[in-house]
Formats: sequence, C-alpha cells, structure tokens
Amino acid sequence: MDPVADLKGKEVKRCSLNELVDYITAGRGVLTEPVYPEIIKMISANLFRTLPPSENPDFDPEEDDPTLEASWPHLQLVYEFFLRFLESSDFQPTIGKRVIDQKFVLQLLELFDSEDPRERDFLKTVLHRIYGKFLGLRAFIRKQINNIFLRFVYETEHFNGVGELLEILGSIINGFALPLKQEHKQFLVKVLIPLHKVKCLSLYHAQLAYCVVQFLEKDPTLTEPVVRGLLKYWPKTCSQKEVMFLGEIEEVLDVIEPSQFARIQEPLFRQIAKCVSSPHFQVAERALYFWNNEYIMSLMEENNHVIMPIMFPALYRISKEHWNQTIVALVYNVLKTFMEMNSKLFDELTVSYKAERQKEKKREKDREELWKRLAELELNHNKNLPDSATGLNSSNVTPSAVTTQNNNPLGSGKK
Repeated sequence: MDPVADLKGKEVKRCSLNELVDYITAGRGVLTEPVYPEIIKMISANLFRTLPPSENPDFDPEEDDPTLEASWPHLQLVYEFFLRFLESSDFQPTIGKRVIDQKFVLQLLELFDSEDPRERDFLKTVLHRIYGKFLGLRAFIRKQINNIFLRFVYETEHFNGVGELLEILGSIINGFALPLKQEHKQFLVKVLIPLHKVKCLSLYHAQLAYCVVQFLEKDPTLTEPVVRGLLKYWPKTCSQKEVMFLGEIEEVLDVIEPSQFARIQEPLFRQIAKCVSSPHFQVAERALYFWNNEYIMSLMEENNHVIMPIMFPALYRISKEHWNQTIVALVYNVLKTFMEMNSKLFDELTVSYKAERQKEKKREKDREELWKRLAELELNHNKNLPDSATGLNSSNVTPSAVTTQNNNPLGSGKK
C-alpha cells in the first residue's frame, strides 16, 4: 500500500513477473501439468484480497473520482500473466478445471466491486475467457452474476462492476442457443428489467440496453414483457433517466416485429404522449425524434388509426402552449406527417378535439360561475350572521335592553 516502501523487493518481483509473462507467451510446451496448481496458487495469493471500504463514504460514481489501487503496478503484471496463461495455445481445460473451480470463480467475482476501473477491465476479460473454456462452470457463473444483480437491485444499490458484468453477459446472450431456455427468459424479466429502477442507472445503461435488445433479437415474443416492464419502471421525477428510457425504447422498436408492435402500441404511445407533453424540453425532444426513424414511422403508418387518436390531443395542445420554440417546430412537423398519413382521420380528430375544448371551456366557465355564486351566498350569509348569532333583531333593540344585556355577568349565554 506504500508506493515508496521496499523498492528493491518490488523490483525483484516485477522482474520475475515480466520474465514469466514473456516465457509463457513465447515458449511452447511450458504449461506442464504440475505447474497448473502452482500458477493458480500464485495468482490467488496476489489477487484475492478483501477490498478496502471506500475512502469517501458518500462516494457517488457519477460525480466522484474512483480511489485507484495503490498496488496496481504489481497487480497489473499478475493479471497480465493470468490472461496469457488462459490464452496460451498449451492451456488444457481438462487439467485447468481441477484448480479453477467454483470457489476460485466466486473470489474472482468479488473483485468486480473494486473501485479501480483498470482492475475491473482485466477481470472482465479474464472471466470471459474462463466462461469460454470451462463449460462446466457456465451455469454457475450465470447464477452468481444473477445473485450479484439481485443483491444490487433489492439490497445495496452499490456494486462497482455492474457495467463490466453486463458487458460479459452481452456476449453470453449473443451465443445462446434457440429456442431460449426458460431460465434465460426468467433472467431477462426478473433481473435485467428491474436493473432499470436503480438510481445510478446511467453508469451501466448502455450495456443493459444492449443485453435487452440481444434477447429480443433472439426471441421477438419477449417484446411485450420487456416493454411493459420498462413502462412499469418508467421514471417519474428524473428527466435524465427518462431520456435514457426513450433511447432504449427506440432501440427496442428498431428490432420489433410488426405483430409484436400491435400488442404494445397503446400503453407505449400513451407514455410517449406524456413525454412529448413534458415541460422538460430534452424529454419532449427525445420523444419527438421517434418520428425521424423510418422503421418506426412505417409501423406508425400501418397502425395510424390507433396511434393518431392517442397522440393527437397532446400534440395539438403543445403546438399552442409549449414554452420552447424548437419543440413547437418539431410538433408541427409531426402533425404535418400525421395529416399526410391519414387526412380524413386527422380532420375528424381536429373537429373532435376542438369540440372537446369548447365543452371544457364551457365546464370551466360554469365552474367559475358556480364559485362566484357560492362566494356571493357566503358574503350574504356573513352579513346576517351577527344578528342571528345573538338571537336579537336589530330593528327592535332598545338602549335599555342593550345596557341590561351588557350588565348581565353571564352575558348573552344566559337565556
């Protein structure tokens, strides 16, 4: 942990590790059976350690710089050697599986919580190589990643290596055989979709969206549960997350099949109508960009009888009321597109919207009139209140009566 302590000893280790890296890279027939346990013993002794607590207890991965590993110059060489060992043409998985077991993988996965991005990057490559070479460990690795994610979503909301683990999963999902197993579908719905609700989504959203889209490319029937899941976790108060969700929805719509689109169009476009109406111009702008996507436009055209009635009231209102001129210009373009798509329906919607607005204005006017009349009634009631409260009629009260009443020690309470 002290970069200037025992420099001589560190130099000896550095030279030895460099020699080993060169030897394992250039040599042939160097990986004999007896060296496997020795190599894994050396790697375990150097890499596996308890990660220190963060130096900043309020560490925010989005805002703060990570704490870099002090012993990285040494660790880097060990990781380099480990990688060359796994990638060597001499490496034999049948021998390796005796020493690279479930316990070893668990310890490796714990290191993914390291704050140092350089270490996580090496770990990502190493774990990917292990997954590729050891068929017997694949289900175990997937299950443990599943557990890490569930703990992250429902308990801690803190784990540094989520992005890297999702990156590994992206290529794993890519290699899934068809038809997809039930456990893989469960993983998508029960683990990947809930990952969207975590506060620090921006740290790993790109990798997460990639994994989700990979699933949909494999099995289009998963589109409905995915879209409904995204709508369930749609952010209510964070515009930055809303923009991310809209980006992911566009990626989903890029690979959607027309039959699947018909199943989710109503709830999806109700949400898009809300986003278009957002006072936050980035959210509204991102939603309106859907109309620049040719494939999404073709889907809308096929289903314009469903989508136009959902979108029209929001678009028409914004065209008159939105504070941002860029948004107003984009809305006019969308309305123009709808008019070209189905002019008859467009005219019907315009007439019905204006009629509805007239009714709304009439209701507002009636409501105002009612409040006005209530206010007048209350005013008249208050004028009469003092007289009625005392039980006296002001027209026939004599001065002596008032004097008598005022001299009564019990006041007006006595009848």
